[in-house]
Amino acid sequence: MIERVRGLLRMAEDPAVTDAESQAFTAKAAELMTRHAIAEAEARAQRGEAAEDITRLDFPVSGVGGHGKARVKSLAAIASAYGCQSAVRGNTSANTDRTLIIVGTVTALDSLRVLLPSITMQMEASARFTAREHVTGLRELRNYDRSALATERSRFYRSFIRAYGSAVAERIREFRARLAEDSSGGAGSGSASASESPKSGAELVLREDVDRVQEDFERRFPQLRPTRPERTHHRAGYRAGYLRGRRAELGMETAVGRGNSNSLAEGD
Repeated sequence: MIERVRGLLRMAEDPAVTDAESQAFTAKAAELMTRHAIAEAEARAQRGEAAEDITRLDFPVSGVGGHGKARVKSLAAIASAYGCQSAVRGNTSANTDRTLIIVGTVTALDSLRVLLPSITMQMEASARFTAREHVTGLRELRNYDRSALATERSRFYRSFIRAYGSAVAERIREFRARLAEDSSGGAGSGSASASESPKSGAELVLREDVDRVQEDFERRFPQLRPTRPERTHHRAGYRAGYLRGRRAELGMETAVGRGNSNSLAEGD
């Protein structure tokens, strides 16, 4: 399965394919990894095995262009959708690299280790293209000088990236919830309410994993400084990034829902 995923991502990263084809390949890869995680959780529950180990992944995040904080926010949202918790080291406004520290189950981190680089590549490509189009339109319609255009592009780019990650995370979270629900075979029968209906082994394991990850994260990082929210917000950039993320062909066809905020703080 891992080899199939890597093969799909290699095709997604091929410069010869179109943007739509690239997104479709990544879509299938994300779906395979998500289905695999749900299936593994259900199988462990059925076999009565011990809970899966909790570990950490240190993921490097580029600070090029001064957009490092936006990239961290985006990728941490995606990690949260997989039931993980995140901290960040070196998250300054400089153009230097920083490290996103992701704590989660072995299966979740295996998925993120494979998917995050490809999702990052697509996100950056979409942000560059869309920001360039935005600035070109301003140059043609208004009298912006070079400095003003550069500032406008930077604000648009950062907001696009944050929204893209939020939208992708939203879809992953919805898809995981639907798979867990489907594995239970539907709601219970009789007069029992939805809250009283029996839950599948997979759903229970996933919920327990979230709690265990939270406890492990708090043990690893007992004292964290909350990240400072970015002051940069570009309405058009955020909307463009969100819409692009919702259309990112992740193989997870769901209605737009409300995403939950992820845990993100500065760690050592």
